[in-house]
Amino acid sequence: MTINEIIIQALREDIGDGDHTSLSTIPASAVGKARLLVKESGVLAGIEIAKEVFRQVDPAIRLEVFICDGSDIHNGDIVFEVEGPSVSLLTAERTVLNFMQRMSGIATQTRLMVNAIGNLPTRVLDTRKTTPLLREIEKMAVRVGGGYNHRIGLYDMILIKDNHVDFAGGIEKAIHAAHTYLMHKGLKLKIEIETRNLDEVRKVMEVGGVDRIMLDNFSFEILKDAVRIIDGRFETEASGGITLETIRQYAECGVDFVSVGSLTHHISSLDLSLKAVK
Repeated sequence: MTINEIIIQALREDIGDGDHTSLSTIPASAVGKARLLVKESGVLAGIEIAKEVFRQVDPAIRLEVFICDGSDIHNGDIVFEVEGPSVSLLTAERTVLNFMQRMSGIATQTRLMVNAIGNLPTRVLDTRKTTPLLREIEKMAVRVGGGYNHRIGLYDMILIKDNHVDFAGGIEKAIHAAHTYLMHKGLKLKIEIETRNLDEVRKVMEVGGVDRIMLDNFSFEILKDAVRIIDGRFETEASGGITLETIRQYAECGVDFVSVGSLTHHISSLDLSLKAVK
C-alpha cells in the first residue's frame, strides 16, 4: 500500500460520512490557526505526511513549517503553524497527530540505537514487525531516525529462516531450492539465511550461494567466533532480542548489521499536540 493510499484510508476510517461535531458547532465560514506543539523531547518525523493529510482534507489549508524531519525537538518547541477553515483543521487534527506521534516515536528510538553504536560501521536495520498496512510509514520513520530498512515484504528478498530450513530438509536443500526457484521465475533477489549455531554457520559456508548470514540469538562470544569464521565472505547480521542496552556490544562483535524488531513494534508514541491559536 502506498503512502497516499494509507492516508486516504486513515481519513476515511476517521471521518466516515462527516465530522459531525465540527460541522455542527463551528460556522462553515470560520477560519482559524493552530500550532503543533512538542510536549516531549525526541526526533521529529512525519512532516510530509502531515502536509498530505491537510491537503487531502482541504487544499485551502496553509502550512508553515519551522522544524524539519530528523531534527531533535524538545518540550515547548513549535513544529509548524497551520491556517485555514476551522472545520477542516479540526477534521484533520487527529489523523495528523496519529501519524506524527507514532512516526516520531519510531524515529526517536531508532536515533537512540544509532547513537549507541557511535562511529562503528555496523548499521541498524528494522524488520517486518510492523503495524499491518502502516509498514511504509513506519519504515520511513526508521530512515528519518538514521536507521536502514531491511526487506520491505516477502517479495523483495529471499530470507530463509529456521522454519524454512526445517521444512525444506536442511540448509543445503533450502539454498539450492531458492536458487532453482529464482532461476525459473527469472527473478534477481538477494538471499539471506538464518543460522542458529556455529555448526549451521559452517554448513552455510560450505554450501555458499547466499549474500548474507543472519546470526540469531548468538551470545557475544559465539557471535565473535561466527564473524571470524565468515571472515568477510558474506554479509553478517545479528538478530534476536537486541536492546538499547546491548546493541553496542553486538556491533563491537564486528557484524555488518543489527536488526531490531522493537523499532517498530515496541515503541511509545511521542507526545505532540495541535492547539488552536486564539
